[in-house]
Amino acid sequence: MRCPPSPWQALGLSLLLLLGACATRPDPSDREAVAEYEQNNDPLEPTNRVSYEVHDAIDRAVLEPAARGYRAVVPGPVRTGIGNALANLRSPVTLLNDLLQGEGDRARITLGRLMVNTVLGLGGVFDLSRTWGVPGHTEDFGQTLAVWGVGEGPYLFIPLLGPSNPRDLAGTGVDFAADPVGYFGQGTIVDALNWTRVGLTVLDTREGLIETVDGLRQGSLDPYATIRSGYRQRRAAQIRNRDADAGAEGGPSGLGRGFGFQPRP
Repeated sequence: MRCPPSPWQALGLSLLLLLGACATRPDPSDREAVAEYEQNNDPLEPTNRVSYEVHDAIDRAVLEPAARGYRAVVPGPVRTGIGNALANLRSPVTLLNDLLQGEGDRARITLGRLMVNTVLGLGGVFDLSRTWGVPGHTEDFGQTLAVWGVGEGPYLFIPLLGPSNPRDLAGTGVDFAADPVGYFGQGTIVDALNWTRVGLTVLDTREGLIETVDGLRQGSLDPYATIRSGYRQRRAAQIRNRDADAGAEGGPSGLGRGFGFQPRP
């Protein structure tokens, strides 16, 4: 049985591979192989697979145990409230991207949910809008760039951040910069609150994926390829505003795309 590389060994190897490792393009005469290569959109597959090994090692050692501990210690209703509040904090970014995409109706829904849940839902802890039949959705700048016609670029897998592509990485950076919560005040208390938000976002996202990742590890012959396919299908559905198909109410965490499957509602 092959032992996975340590995080440091895999990280060093991934840095070396980044200098030039690419998947070999199939012989042009093999049309099926060429079609599969182009469909996967993964010319950096050797590097990406090493990055996945790094990510998986970190997840098994740190993120998964923390998520299981979070689930064991924090009651379900409290976890739901935390997830609701985190999603509410991200609503201004969703609203901005609704507007940038010219989605007036979706922008009105986002603004209405933000106002109702913030005022009546105690800062978003209670998702009253959903209870009243107005579910949420997410938009991010990666989706906005796609709507504007920017291509996704090659598939990437980034340790800790998970599956992505150059367009989504750029979008994540813009979303971070556009998040108004980060501009309120400064000092030790504000910094502590911001880091607490980051930590809770990581825990909430990973806790919501416990069953998904367990099923992936137990049932997939090639978890890397399954994640790649699931991520690309989910992002395509989100760009088309097929929120039900993408499972998008919880949306991206703003820290990456996790494993690229369903986010936490």
